[in-house]
Amino acid sequence: MEIKVNARNGELTDSVHETIESKVSRLPRFYDRTTAIQVIVDLKHDEPKVEIILSAEGASDFFASDTGTNVLSALDTTIDKMETQLRKHKEKITEHRDRH
Repeated sequence: MEIKVNARNGELTDSVHETIESKVSRLPRFYDRTTAIQVIVDLKHDEPKVEIILSAEGASDFFASDTGTNVLSALDTTIDKMETQLRKHKEKITEHRDRH
């Protein structure tokens, strides 16, 4: 699985970059067919915006974004949104299999 972290309109410190990678690397436990994760941090405005694009095998890309007072708070809420999407998708697939 490939994880890319990009920053727009600024630079991320190494510690923040590593924290983002470690938190995002836990997302595949919700959907094991994950192939790539891209994190985009936009530092242009007062409140940073974090976007996560998750590519998975056999499904269209998942997308979540949010803003926060700092990068890590925005990341946490964005990860929560992504986890919700992945859980719903996995439940939909599992329920579909149980019906037949």
